[in-house]
Amino acid sequence: MNIKSKSYAAQSATTPLAPFAIERREPQPKDVVIDILYCGVCHSDLHQARNEWKSTIYPCVPGHEIVGRVVKVGRDVTRFQEGDIAAVGCLVDACRTHPNYERGLEQYSEPLTLTYNSEDKHLGGVTYGGYSETIVVDEAFTLKVPDKLDPAAAAPLLCAGITTYSPLKHWNVGPGQKVGIVGLGGLGHMGVKFARAFGAHVILFTTSPGKAEDARRLGAHEVVVSTNPAEMEAHVGSFDFILDAVSAQHDINAYVRLLKLDGTLTIVGAPEHPLPVEVFNLLLGRRRIAGSAIGSIAETQEMLDFCAEHGVASDIEIIKIQDINEAYERLLKGKVKYRFVIDMASLKQEAAAS
Repeated sequence: MNIKSKSYAAQSATTPLAPFAIERREPQPKDVVIDILYCGVCHSDLHQARNEWKSTIYPCVPGHEIVGRVVKVGRDVTRFQEGDIAAVGCLVDACRTHPNYERGLEQYSEPLTLTYNSEDKHLGGVTYGGYSETIVVDEAFTLKVPDKLDPAAAAPLLCAGITTYSPLKHWNVGPGQKVGIVGLGGLGHMGVKFARAFGAHVILFTTSPGKAEDARRLGAHEVVVSTNPAEMEAHVGSFDFILDAVSAQHDINAYVRLLKLDGTLTIVGAPEHPLPVEVFNLLLGRRRIAGSAIGSIAETQEMLDFCAEHGVASDIEIIKIQDINEAYERLLKGKVKYRFVIDMASLKQEAAAS
């Protein structure tokens, strides 16, 4: 029998998230059933709930930063058992014959089954995310949460964490390098922590001078106020790598010219409109502008293990599911340090009271 589950869903682009009953599939032999304990709130959840990317199918149950307890496993599951703390990120399936899947890069294969708002090949309709009591996922797309990690603080690692860890690893950030992080939000604060843990000299760029003290607390060696021309000019042609974690419209050319010869600026934020590029900034320094999505399942597990070993986790504010609409408004204003995480016990308490 399918599993009935309470959730919070958006019914349209203009209505607030509200209680909604969903079903999860009956577990298949390779499936893991997870009782969700915590779910991070990603800015993409807000984009999807409000159809800002013009791709949302309603009802929409957001959430792809999921940590919970395994309550049941299929007969062929080998990596998990009941009682384990497990996690689910942005993907719950992929085309398993795509060349990129064969390379261990399933996040770049097509088609992908996202944790929510993708075609649900088991039940029809669309997949539903982590703003819910329970989720059922193939063990191949399920992650182990190390004992040393706090489950709540680990939740945002499933998106904000891996989105910043993956490009820093891919471009071999490490000791002796000068690395910039643009923006100190949910992504940026993790970028600072990882770049510092990798041994780089880390400089945070921000438009808010008031964030300097917090940036240093998180691991930045220096802070540059990007609206100050003199501060920016002092760093022209000196960076090995810059990670741009800003989702708002901004001038990336100001950062490209800070790269040294063969330097790379990698974008992980997702501005709504295209960003103009001054080509001569690229030509004259053989500089690169690149992009990066999430990491693979294997790399995400590597990242979780790295975080446990090095004491890295997200800075979080725990909220109740009943406060999600208020949290979205605060997220729009940047009033969170630095990631909301929903305590899903609040949903179970609501369900018990109804």
